[in-house]
This record gives sequence, C-alpha cells and structure tokens, in this order.
Amino acid sequence: MNRVKQYLEREQRRMALNKFFANKLAVTGSAIMLFMLFFALAAPVLGPAGPYVMTVSDRLKGPGPGHFFGTDAFGRDLLTRVFYGARISLSIGAMVSAAALGMGILIGLHAAYYRCLDNVLMRFCDSLSAIPSTLLAIALMAVLGAGGKNVILSLSIIFTPGVARVVRAAALSVKERTYIEAMRAQGAKTVRILWLHIFPNILGPIVVQGTYIFASAIISEAALSFLGVGVPIPEPSWGNILYEGKGVIYTSLWMVIFPGAFTVLSVLGLNLFGDGLRDALDPNT
Repeated sequence: MNRVKQYLEREQRRMALNKFFANKLAVTGSAIMLFMLFFALAAPVLGPAGPYVMTVSDRLKGPGPGHFFGTDAFGRDLLTRVFYGARISLSIGAMVSAAALGMGILIGLHAAYYRCLDNVLMRFCDSLSAIPSTLLAIALMAVLGAGGKNVILSLSIIFTPGVARVVRAAALSVKERTYIEAMRAQGAKTVRILWLHIFPNILGPIVVQGTYIFASAIISEAALSFLGVGVPIPEPSWGNILYEGKGVIYTSLWMVIFPGAFTVLSVLGLNLFGDGLRDALDPNT
C-alpha cells in the first residue's frame, strides 16, 4: 500500500512539473525572477564601488559608458544602487511572505478545526481587512518608526488575514473528509491531524498565495519608501531611488525609469510564476 501511495505521489509531482513547464508564461516569470535574484546576489561584483560612493562631478549624468544607468543627484552610480536595491526589496518581500504565511497558517488551521476559535479569529482578521492596506501600513509605520524590520512587521500584519482566510477555507474542505473523521474516531491527537494530514493537503493554495504576497510586498515597500515612511534614506531600496528621482523627473528621467522598470518586472515575474503554480497544482486543469 505504501509503495502504491509513493508511486501516486511521484506521478502527481511529475504531472504538476510537466504542466508548469508547458506554461510559457510561467516559465517566463521564473526566468525573470532568476535574473532578479542573480542581480541581487551579484550586486557586489556588478557594482564594486558600492551604492554610497559619490562623485559630485558626475551628478545627474545620463546613461552612457561608465554609468550604464546614469547617476543620481549625488553622483552615485544608479546601476549599482538599483542592483543593491534588488537585495533590499526582494529580501523584504521574501521575509514578509514567509512571516505572513506562517501567521496565516496558524490562524487559519486553528480557526478551521476549533469552532470556538473560528468566530474570534476570523472577526479579528475581518477587522484588519476592513482598513485600507496602505492607510494601515502608514499608521503602523508611524507607530513603529521607519526601518526595514518595521516595514517587514507592518506588512506581515497586513497580509496575514488574507492568508488566514485562504487556509481556513482549504482546511475546512479537508477536515470533512472521511479519513480525517476516521482518525478522530481512533483517538489521533489534534496536532497530528492538523500538521500531518490537513496541512500537507492544503499546501498548493498556500504556496500560490505566497507568491502573490511576495509581489504585493515589493510594491508596498516601494510605496512606503516613496512616501518617506519605509526603508530610511540613503538605503538603496527601489522605493527610495524613486523618491529621490521625483524631484528631477523632468530633467533626469532615468532616475525613475530604471528602478520603476525593475519593480514592475519583479512583480510581473512573480505573478506569472504564481499563475503557473496555480495551474500546475490544480487537479482540474
């Protein structure tokens, strides 16, 4: 029986991979994210001078040899700052996604399994969701103060309710299956039922939700930094670079084109990747 189960699981994984790689948009999204990851990891090599080195004589110099993305108002190489910005923006997006998924899974699973907790936890999530996300993020940052860690904390709080609802809905459907009822009748512990039998069967929608949160967190971080309440200047996040470029947008357009393009490409890549995962993990497609 175990061999048959293992064989079926391998076949499901193989079919999911085949569906994913057959989706050209999903493969394109994966390629975009691999390029972004490469730029983030290779930032010290591609920009050896560092993102803070200033050459005043080269301030607001247009793209060309020596400065392929041009320079900013302090003479700093924009290509270097954009590549280092990939490190900050992508790492914040990844940590927000991981934190929101962790908290959302805990809330959603327990809300689905314990009826007494369901109303309390879900009403709390509904109350957070009722507040516009940008407004809530600004309010949290005003209380916590500017900084990368506080951006991660505030955005994790904002995205957790959405994850909790997805997890709860998926867990409720699995909870009613016959084998879960049989395990309860046999006296299986709640922890075992939740984490060894319900949780593995709802991983698909959770992973897909994680990619969308990743993309949304990148946009939200850029928005907070652009408004001056996110990652503090002079850290080279994409939002900070856009903020610095808004004052010279009419004379130095490259200051907003390149960080804006990298932000858009990252979000596009993650959304395409998430769509591909959703289709690959959906047994009905």
